Amino acid sequence: MKILLADNNHPILKKGLEDLGFFCDEDFTSTKQETEKNIKNYDGIVIRSRYKIDATFLEKATNLKFIARVGAGLESIDIDYALSKNIHLISAPEGNRNAVGEHALGMVLSLFNNLNKADNEIRQGNWLREANRGIELEGRTIGIIGYGNMGKAFAKKLKGFDVDVICYDVKDNVGDANARQVSLQELFDKTDVLSLHTPHTSLTNKMVNSEFIRHFKKPFYIINTARGTAIVTTDLVTAMKNKKILGACLDVLEYEKLSFENFFTDNNLPDAFKYLIKSEHVILSPHIAGWTIESKYKLAKTILDKITLFSKTL
Repeated sequence: MKILLADNNHPILKKGLEDLGFFCDEDFTSTKQETEKNIKNYDGIVIRSRYKIDATFLEKATNLKFIARVGAGLESIDIDYALSKNIHLISAPEGNRNAVGEHALGMVLSLFNNLNKADNEIRQGNWLREANRGIELEGRTIGIIGYGNMGKAFAKKLKGFDVDVICYDVKDNVGDANARQVSLQELFDKTDVLSLHTPHTSLTNKMVNSEFIRHFKKPFYIINTARGTAIVTTDLVTAMKNKKILGACLDVLEYEKLSFENFFTDNNLPDAFKYLIKSEHVILSPHIAGWTIESKYKLAKTILDKITLFSKTL
Protein backbone atom coordinates (compact mmCIF):
# COMPACT_ATOMS: atom_id res chain seq x y z
CA MET A 1 0.00 0.00 0.00
CA LYS A 2 1.09 3.55 -0.74
CA ILE A 3 0.33 6.18 1.87
CA LEU A 4 0.50 9.98 1.65
CA LEU A 5 1.61 11.73 4.84
CA ALA A 6 0.18 15.22 4.35
CA ASP A 7 1.24 16.70 7.70
CA ASN A 8 4.32 16.43 9.87
CA ASN A 9 3.85 14.05 12.81
CA HIS A 10 5.95 12.12 15.30
CA PRO A 11 8.52 10.01 13.38
CA ILE A 12 7.20 6.82 14.99
CA LEU A 13 4.27 6.94 12.57
CA LYS A 14 6.27 6.93 9.33
CA LYS A 15 8.79 4.41 10.66
CA GLY A 16 6.04 2.14 11.94
CA LEU A 17 4.18 2.20 8.62
CA GLU A 18 7.36 1.46 6.68
CA ASP A 19 8.20 -1.38 9.06
CA LEU A 20 4.80 -2.84 8.16
CA GLY A 21 5.77 -2.75 4.49
CA PHE A 22 3.90 0.41 3.45
CA PHE A 23 5.47 2.92 1.09
CA CYS A 24 5.14 6.44 2.49
CA ASP A 25 5.37 9.77 0.66
CA GLU A 26 5.71 12.95 2.72
CA ASP A 27 4.21 16.12 1.26
CA PHE A 28 3.74 18.94 3.77
CA THR A 29 3.57 21.84 1.31
CA SER A 30 1.30 21.01 -1.65
CA THR A 31 -2.07 22.73 -1.72
CA LYS A 32 -5.31 20.78 -1.66
CA GLN A 33 -5.70 21.33 -5.40
CA GLU A 34 -2.17 20.10 -6.08
CA THR A 35 -2.73 17.03 -3.92
CA GLU A 36 -5.97 16.24 -5.76
CA LYS A 37 -3.97 15.74 -8.95
CA ASN A 38 -2.01 12.87 -7.39
CA ILE A 39 -4.31 11.40 -4.74
CA LYS A 40 -5.43 8.64 -7.13
CA ASN A 41 -1.98 7.10 -6.63
CA TYR A 42 -2.52 6.48 -2.91
CA ASP A 43 -4.28 3.84 -0.86
CA GLY A 44 -4.28 5.93 2.30
CA ILE A 45 -3.75 9.47 3.51
CA VAL A 46 -2.73 10.71 6.96
CA ILE A 47 -3.70 14.29 7.77
CA ARG A 48 -4.03 16.75 10.65
CA SER A 49 -5.71 20.05 9.70
CA ARG A 50 -3.96 21.48 6.65
CA TYR A 51 -6.93 21.26 4.28
CA LYS A 52 -10.43 19.86 4.07
CA ILE A 53 -11.07 16.52 2.45
CA ASP A 54 -14.35 17.25 0.71
CA ALA A 55 -16.39 15.58 -2.02
CA THR A 56 -14.23 17.10 -4.76
CA PHE A 57 -11.10 15.65 -3.18
CA LEU A 58 -12.71 12.26 -2.57
CA GLU A 59 -14.05 12.04 -6.12
CA LYS A 60 -10.47 12.08 -7.36
CA ALA A 61 -9.23 9.64 -4.70
CA THR A 62 -10.25 6.60 -6.72
CA ASN A 63 -8.01 4.13 -4.87
CA LEU A 64 -8.26 5.52 -1.35
CA LYS A 65 -8.98 2.87 1.27
CA PHE A 66 -8.56 4.92 4.44
CA ILE A 67 -8.17 8.44 5.81
CA ALA A 68 -6.44 8.81 9.16
CA ARG A 69 -6.56 12.08 11.06
CA VAL A 70 -3.94 12.54 13.76
CA GLY A 71 -6.36 14.25 16.12
CA ALA A 72 -9.65 13.79 17.91
CA GLY A 73 -12.24 14.94 15.36
CA LEU A 74 -13.13 14.22 11.75
CA GLU A 75 -15.00 17.44 10.94
CA SER A 76 -12.49 18.38 8.23
CA ILE A 77 -13.63 15.31 6.27
CA ASP A 78 -16.89 14.82 4.35
CA ILE A 79 -17.70 11.76 6.43
CA ASP A 80 -20.89 10.68 4.68
CA TYR A 81 -19.36 10.84 1.22
CA ALA A 82 -16.20 9.06 2.35
CA LEU A 83 -18.22 6.22 3.87
CA SER A 84 -20.35 5.99 0.73
CA LYS A 85 -17.13 5.26 -1.15
CA ASN A 86 -16.19 2.59 1.43
CA ILE A 87 -13.28 4.66 2.73
CA HIS A 88 -12.37 3.73 6.30
CA LEU A 89 -12.01 6.69 8.68
CA ILE A 90 -9.56 6.74 11.59
CA SER A 91 -9.05 9.29 14.37
CA ALA A 92 -7.19 9.28 17.68
CA PRO A 93 -9.14 10.91 20.53
CA GLU A 94 -7.40 8.56 22.97
CA GLY A 95 -4.04 10.08 22.05
CA ASN A 96 -4.47 13.55 23.53
CA ARG A 97 -7.28 13.15 26.08
CA ASN A 98 -4.92 13.34 29.05
CA ALA A 99 -3.33 16.50 27.69
CA VAL A 100 -6.74 18.11 27.22
CA GLY A 101 -7.82 17.18 30.75
CA GLU A 102 -4.68 18.66 32.28
CA HIS A 103 -4.92 21.81 30.16
CA ALA A 104 -8.54 22.46 31.11
CA LEU A 105 -7.69 22.08 34.79
CA GLY A 106 -4.64 24.31 34.45
CA MET A 107 -6.66 27.04 32.75
CA VAL A 108 -9.40 27.21 35.37
CA LEU A 109 -6.91 27.17 38.26
CA SER A 110 -4.95 29.96 36.60
CA LEU A 111 -8.13 32.00 36.12
CA PHE A 112 -9.39 31.41 39.67
CA ASN A 113 -6.03 32.38 41.18
CA ASN A 114 -5.25 35.33 38.86
CA LEU A 115 -1.94 33.72 37.91
CA ASN A 116 -1.59 35.29 34.46
CA LYS A 117 -2.63 38.73 35.71
CA ALA A 118 -0.40 38.62 38.78
CA ASP A 119 2.59 37.35 36.82
CA ASN A 120 2.24 40.17 34.30
CA GLU A 121 1.91 42.78 37.06
CA ILE A 122 5.03 41.59 38.90
CA ARG A 123 7.02 41.73 35.66
CA GLN A 124 5.95 45.37 35.42
CA GLY A 125 7.06 46.10 38.98
CA ASN A 126 3.65 45.92 40.68
CA TRP A 127 3.24 43.78 43.83
CA LEU A 128 -0.56 43.69 44.27
CA ARG A 129 -1.69 41.07 46.76
CA GLU A 130 -5.24 42.10 47.66
CA ALA A 131 -6.10 42.87 44.03
CA ASN A 132 -5.20 39.28 43.20
CA ARG A 133 -7.06 37.47 45.96
CA GLY A 134 -8.30 34.28 44.29
CA ILE A 135 -11.24 31.94 44.66
CA GLU A 136 -11.27 28.17 45.19
CA LEU A 137 -12.76 25.24 43.29
CA GLU A 138 -13.79 23.50 46.49
CA GLY A 139 -17.53 23.19 46.96
CA ARG A 140 -18.40 24.14 43.40
CA THR A 141 -20.29 22.14 40.80
CA ILE A 142 -18.43 21.44 37.56
CA GLY A 143 -20.75 20.75 34.63
CA ILE A 144 -19.32 18.90 31.65
CA ILE A 145 -21.07 18.82 28.28
CA GLY A 146 -19.81 15.96 26.14
CA TYR A 147 -18.69 12.97 28.17
CA GLY A 148 -16.46 11.08 25.79
CA ASN A 149 -12.68 10.73 25.86
CA MET A 150 -11.99 14.38 26.67
CA GLY A 151 -14.81 14.94 29.13
CA LYS A 152 -13.91 11.78 31.05
CA ALA A 153 -10.25 12.82 31.18
CA PHE A 154 -11.15 16.21 32.67
CA ALA A 155 -13.47 14.61 35.24
CA LYS A 156 -10.69 12.25 36.25
CA LYS A 157 -8.36 15.19 36.86
CA LEU A 158 -10.98 16.73 39.16
CA LYS A 159 -11.09 13.61 41.32
CA GLY A 160 -8.70 15.06 43.88
CA PHE A 161 -10.77 18.22 44.37
CA ASP A 162 -13.76 18.53 46.69
CA VAL A 163 -16.19 19.33 43.88
CA ASP A 164 -19.41 17.89 42.50
CA VAL A 165 -18.90 16.82 38.88
CA ILE A 166 -21.96 16.36 36.67
CA CYS A 167 -22.13 15.63 32.96
CA TYR A 168 -24.59 15.90 30.10
CA ASP A 169 -24.32 13.92 26.88
CA VAL A 170 -26.67 13.03 24.03
CA LYS A 171 -25.78 9.38 24.65
CA ASP A 172 -27.36 7.54 27.56
CA ASN A 173 -25.49 5.84 30.40
CA VAL A 174 -22.09 7.47 29.91
CA GLY A 175 -21.66 8.66 33.50
CA ASP A 176 -19.11 6.94 35.70
CA ALA A 177 -17.49 7.13 39.13
CA ASN A 178 -16.00 10.52 38.24
CA ALA A 179 -19.14 12.28 36.99
CA ARG A 180 -22.87 11.81 37.47
CA GLN A 181 -24.90 12.06 34.27
CA VAL A 182 -27.77 14.53 34.56
CA SER A 183 -30.45 16.14 32.43
CA LEU A 184 -29.69 19.38 30.64
CA GLN A 185 -32.07 21.16 33.02
CA GLU A 186 -30.18 19.92 36.07
CA LEU A 187 -26.93 21.02 34.50
CA PHE A 188 -28.44 24.49 33.95
CA ASP A 189 -29.62 24.61 37.57
CA LYS A 190 -26.45 23.50 39.35
CA THR A 191 -23.38 24.42 37.29
CA ASP A 192 -20.78 26.87 38.61
CA VAL A 193 -18.11 26.00 36.03
CA LEU A 194 -19.10 24.72 32.57
CA SER A 195 -16.56 22.76 30.50
CA LEU A 196 -17.21 21.89 26.85
CA HIS A 197 -15.86 18.65 25.43
CA THR A 198 -18.03 18.24 22.34
CA PRO A 199 -17.19 17.52 18.69
CA HIS A 200 -18.28 19.88 15.93
CA THR A 201 -21.75 18.75 14.82
CA SER A 202 -25.01 20.38 13.77
CA LEU A 203 -26.10 20.11 17.43
CA THR A 204 -23.02 21.76 18.91
CA ASN A 205 -22.42 24.44 16.26
CA LYS A 206 -23.17 27.82 17.94
CA MET A 207 -24.59 25.86 20.90
CA VAL A 208 -23.53 28.39 23.53
CA ASN A 209 -25.52 31.43 22.46
CA SER A 210 -27.61 34.00 24.35
CA GLU A 211 -30.61 31.69 24.66
CA PHE A 212 -28.46 28.84 25.97
CA ILE A 213 -26.69 31.09 28.47
CA ARG A 214 -30.01 32.47 29.71
CA HIS A 215 -31.04 29.03 31.01
CA PHE A 216 -28.28 28.87 33.63
CA LYS A 217 -29.64 29.54 37.10
CA LYS A 218 -26.40 31.00 38.48
CA PRO A 219 -23.61 33.12 37.03
CA PHE A 220 -20.92 30.70 35.86
CA TYR A 221 -17.46 30.29 34.40
CA ILE A 222 -16.89 28.56 31.06
CA ILE A 223 -14.03 26.45 29.70
CA ASN A 224 -13.76 25.53 26.03
CA THR A 225 -11.03 23.12 24.95
CA ALA A 226 -13.26 21.50 22.31
CA ARG A 227 -14.26 23.44 19.20
CA GLY A 228 -14.43 27.20 18.77
CA THR A 229 -17.64 26.91 16.77
CA ALA A 230 -19.47 25.80 19.93
CA ILE A 231 -19.54 29.36 21.35
CA VAL A 232 -20.98 32.49 19.75
CA THR A 233 -18.31 34.91 20.87
CA THR A 234 -20.45 38.06 20.68
CA ASP A 235 -23.02 36.39 22.97
CA LEU A 236 -20.24 35.28 25.32
CA VAL A 237 -18.95 38.84 25.56
CA THR A 238 -22.45 40.20 26.18
CA ALA A 239 -22.91 37.66 28.99
CA MET A 240 -19.55 38.64 30.50
CA LYS A 241 -20.48 42.32 30.42
CA ASN A 242 -23.76 41.44 32.14
CA LYS A 243 -21.92 39.28 34.73
CA LYS A 244 -23.88 36.18 33.72
CA ILE A 245 -20.57 34.61 32.70
CA LEU A 246 -17.90 35.46 35.26
CA GLY A 247 -14.87 34.31 33.32
CA ALA A 248 -13.77 32.24 30.36
CA CYS A 249 -10.94 29.81 29.60
CA LEU A 250 -10.72 29.53 25.83
CA ASP A 251 -8.27 27.28 24.04
CA VAL A 252 -10.35 27.50 20.84
CA LEU A 253 -12.14 30.35 19.07
CA GLU A 254 -14.95 30.53 16.56
CA TYR A 255 -12.74 32.79 14.40
CA GLU A 256 -10.10 30.14 13.82
CA LYS A 257 -9.22 29.35 10.27
CA LEU A 258 -8.52 25.76 9.33
CA SER A 259 -4.84 26.52 9.71
CA PHE A 260 -4.75 28.03 13.19
CA GLU A 261 -1.44 29.84 12.72
CA ASN A 262 -2.97 32.22 10.15
CA PHE A 263 -5.52 33.73 12.52
CA PHE A 264 -3.80 37.09 12.96
CA THR A 265 -2.52 37.59 9.41
CA ASP A 266 -5.28 39.89 8.18
CA ASN A 267 -4.97 42.36 11.12
CA ASN A 268 -8.75 42.68 11.22
CA LEU A 269 -9.70 41.18 14.56
CA PRO A 270 -13.40 41.13 15.53
CA ASP A 271 -14.52 43.51 18.29
CA ALA A 272 -15.63 40.62 20.50
CA PHE A 273 -12.16 39.11 20.32
CA LYS A 274 -10.59 42.47 21.15
CA TYR A 275 -12.71 42.44 24.33
CA LEU A 276 -11.46 38.97 25.25
CA ILE A 277 -7.84 40.04 24.75
CA LYS A 278 -8.24 42.96 27.15
CA SER A 279 -10.29 41.18 29.81
CA GLU A 280 -8.62 40.12 33.06
CA HIS A 281 -11.31 37.46 33.39
CA VAL A 282 -10.25 35.53 30.30
CA ILE A 283 -7.48 32.98 29.79
CA LEU A 284 -6.56 32.30 26.16
CA SER A 285 -4.36 29.67 24.52
CA PRO A 286 -3.82 28.92 20.81
CA HIS A 287 -5.62 25.57 20.40
CA ILE A 288 -2.93 23.69 22.31
CA ALA A 289 -4.97 21.82 24.93
CA GLY A 290 -4.06 18.51 23.32
CA TRP A 291 -0.65 19.72 22.14
CA THR A 292 2.01 18.22 24.42
CA ILE A 293 5.28 16.41 23.86
CA GLU A 294 3.64 13.24 25.14
CA SER A 295 0.45 13.58 23.11
CA LYS A 296 2.41 14.00 19.87
CA TYR A 297 3.79 10.51 20.41
CA LYS A 298 0.50 9.06 21.69
CA LEU A 299 -1.50 10.43 18.75
CA ALA A 300 0.93 9.01 16.21
CA LYS A 301 1.11 5.67 18.02
CA THR A 302 -2.70 5.43 18.19
CA ILE A 303 -3.01 6.11 14.46
CA LEU A 304 -0.28 3.58 13.70
CA ASP A 305 -2.03 0.93 15.79
CA LYS A 306 -5.39 1.57 14.12
CA ILE A 307 -3.93 1.50 10.60
CA THR A 308 -2.19 -1.75 11.51
CA LEU A 309 -5.49 -3.30 12.57
CA PHE A 310 -7.26 -2.02 9.48
CA SER A 311 -4.57 -3.34 7.14
CA LYS A 312 -5.23 -6.85 8.48
CA THR A 313 -8.79 -6.66 7.14
CA LEU A 314 -7.70 -5.98 3.56
